Amino acid sequence: MYYMLYAICFPVLTGLFLLVFRGLKNRKSLLLFTAAALAGASALVVLALCLGQGGMLTLFNLTERLPVMFKVDGVSVVFSVMTVIVFLCAGFFSFSYMEHEQNEKRYYGYYLIVFGVLIALCFAGNLITFYMFFEALTLASLPLVLHKGGREAVMAGLKYLFYSLSGAYSALFGLYFIERYGNTLTFSPGGVISAEMAAKYNGLLLGIAFAMLIGFGVKAGMFPMHAWLPTAHPVAPAPASAVLSAVIVKAGVLAVVRVVYYIFGVSFLGGSWVQYAWMSLTLATVFMGSMLAYREPVLKKRLAYSTVSQLSYILFGLSVMDKEAVTGSLLHVLCHSFIKAALFLCAGGIIFRTGKTRVEELRGIGKEMPATIWCYTIASLGLIGIPPMGGFVSKWYLAVGALGAGISWFSWIGPVVLLVSALLTAGYLLPVVVLGFFPGEDACPGGWEKKEPSLLMRIPIFVLTLLSVVAGLFPGPVVDYLSRIIEKII
Repeated sequence: MYYMLYAICFPVLTGLFLLVFRGLKNRKSLLLFTAAALAGASALVVLALCLGQGGMLTLFNLTERLPVMFKVDGVSVVFSVMTVIVFLCAGFFSFSYMEHEQNEKRYYGYYLIVFGVLIALCFAGNLITFYMFFEALTLASLPLVLHKGGREAVMAGLKYLFYSLSGAYSALFGLYFIERYGNTLTFSPGGVISAEMAAKYNGLLLGIAFAMLIGFGVKAGMFPMHAWLPTAHPVAPAPASAVLSAVIVKAGVLAVVRVVYYIFGVSFLGGSWVQYAWMSLTLATVFMGSMLAYREPVLKKRLAYSTVSQLSYILFGLSVMDKEAVTGSLLHVLCHSFIKAALFLCAGGIIFRTGKTRVEELRGIGKEMPATIWCYTIASLGLIGIPPMGGFVSKWYLAVGALGAGISWFSWIGPVVLLVSALLTAGYLLPVVVLGFFPGEDACPGGWEKKEPSLLMRIPIFVLTLLSVVAGLFPGPVVDYLSRIIEKII
């Protein structure tokens, strides 16, 4: 069981080593050390997943009823595999990208610490352990937002900190009541609220559940606490934006999964005003995020608004509380991570090679960077939901689950909003493709200069793009695995 602890501690300790050790001033040595640390940490995570399923490790007790404990279950596997893949790809991409940034050693130190904290979140066995590392994630990832150090970065970092802490305190408020009225704080399929307590304190517990959904939903960018995300993500270096938008925001999704399906339970929340209010907020966020992305001229900020919308696809499926909808949500966790990381790394490659940040400046970029823009195109089709990409399969399950759930008008308005959002997604992603590959005959009379980024930057983009396609072509094994998880909680 100690493999879980090794998988958490190794990246955190190597990250701290980079921050405090005065050596490794040679860039090549720094990159080799970071690459070895990333590979070693990833191997330990995989080992923990293989050997630790079903096991539990209690580290120590804060009080008699508050143990700090870890365990590996199906949900842990889904989120930790996603984390490992994206962190490896974005990490190796950064070895070239960060060459034109300052303070590389500090960046890689915090990058590794965030990796370890995320794995701790995935392995958290109860609500108090999860909350501790949820707070730690905000503090550890803040330096990635602040990395450039300018006024815009500082203001974005403060906004990120304020929103995240406000949401976490709302969740902490709920944790007090769960400890008082729940059977245990340990994550248990189906929930920990007894029928007696649910009947006696129904109104109070529903209010607490809603407060926790709003609080943890801050990290996932759910309306009305979404404004930090499009401010914070674009100011970070591109590989940091990739992990922020593809993985770190999923900590909010993971929190919602744990609270709804492992603390309160579907039998308690299903059919309540909390479910209807939650569904309304997710659908409003889906539409609003797509509209704001459609109107945004800056590419990285456009992708950040897109994340606001796409994360609420996931939250909507979870709020439906139907087996197929939840399958679509968890599948979209994976597909969105691969796609959005690929898109942010493509944007980083463009910025690195051309310095261009606005969509209207990208005329002819497909002629200059064909391999990168082809990957951008394929990933965009996946996010829109064009078959046979992974995004199509996950959104299919979301729509079918909503239609079959029979939840009043939400059963049809949900798929309608998802379809409208898909059209808007095409509207804000594909102009880059059209401008890039069809710039017009008079765009560059002298011919186009090739500006592809280095192979070390292109390979991670290609891997993530390929994974988004494979998830659509061969979804069966993943769907079967997710179905086994969902059978236990619904």
